[in-house]
Amino acid sequence: MQGIDRRLIQNFEWPLFTMAVLVAGIGIVNLVSASPEQTTGLPDTAWRQLVWLGIGIVLLFATLVPDYRTLERFALPFYAAVVVLLVAVLLGGRIVNGSQRWLDLGPLNLQPSELAKLAMIVLFARLLARRGASAPVGLRDLIVPGILIAIPAALIVKQPDLGTTLILCVVSGSFLAVTRVRVFSFLLLAAIAVGAAAVAWLFFLHDYQKERVFTFLNPERDPLGAAYHAIQSQIAVGSGGLFGKGFGQGSQSQLDFLPEQQTDFVFSVLGEEWGFVGVAVVLALYLGILIRGLMIAHSSKDLFGSYLAVGIVALFFWAGVINIGMVIGVLPVVGVPLPMLSYGGSALLTCMIALGLLMNVSMRRYVF
Repeated sequence: MQGIDRRLIQNFEWPLFTMAVLVAGIGIVNLVSASPEQTTGLPDTAWRQLVWLGIGIVLLFATLVPDYRTLERFALPFYAAVVVLLVAVLLGGRIVNGSQRWLDLGPLNLQPSELAKLAMIVLFARLLARRGASAPVGLRDLIVPGILIAIPAALIVKQPDLGTTLILCVVSGSFLAVTRVRVFSFLLLAAIAVGAAAVAWLFFLHDYQKERVFTFLNPERDPLGAAYHAIQSQIAVGSGGLFGKGFGQGSQSQLDFLPEQQTDFVFSVLGEEWGFVGVAVVLALYLGILIRGLMIAHSSKDLFGSYLAVGIVALFFWAGVINIGMVIGVLPVVGVPLPMLSYGGSALLTCMIALGLLMNVSMRRYVF
């Protein structure tokens, strides 16, 4: 094991790794119940997710090998490669349910929009680390980052994938919380964001996406159409009570009332079958991951590591908030998977690589 510092092994990030594996394991168990069409054996979705988890753990450990600081040099090439992949998706990507989001790579399908989240985090960590922590950020300083966000966001919303576009923008915007932004610049930036939202509403959003917003504001508008997902999800979560109906006993999921129960609305299955107690356990694990991530950001010995950790924490936080918010009816339905619980190989691998980077920052604070 020549060349590997023993301190990396001695200071392995066990708390973060354990919480991540527990959440992913609960997700696979939940997928078994969310697949009522197969009554004997392990459902195909659960099998595939288990395989993706195994691959994800391998990638997590592979991410620990190089020093995370070397990523700073590859931030721009990584970003450029992801943009090329997003263009390739629009030119010849696989179409599923009217959305063109995947590249067919033979035995597997790659969703480049998931990689775009990591690319933006690494790139913004590099930009902010090179500016320094004390330098105030003015409006001119935000022009280039704004363009860097707009390019992949425009390509992703064209797929169309409003949920991933939203995550990409809010995670990138979260870096403003840890930088010194002038008040005038912040207010002007907020005005630009409102203008951009208006432009997106008028020229980019499809009619069905607008209808989701209308039905969020007035669920009775179309209870059997656009509002059906949200209404059935709230029924599922609310009927779970304190301890839930039991594994495989949820009426909404088992009788197929709940759409997209393996992906966007997998939290509804959890709430119905495991109740408030089961949901509280999962949320506690998520909270533990977020708190541990912030601790790693605070204890990092360099700015790049701190900003990298902050970006990864923001990714998990916003994905969880938006998904759970739409499931319980406090946010419009936008199609955001719940990290490590929702079915999906690209999303799960992205989460595991992100956690690997977070662990990398943590473990190498001892070897500076």
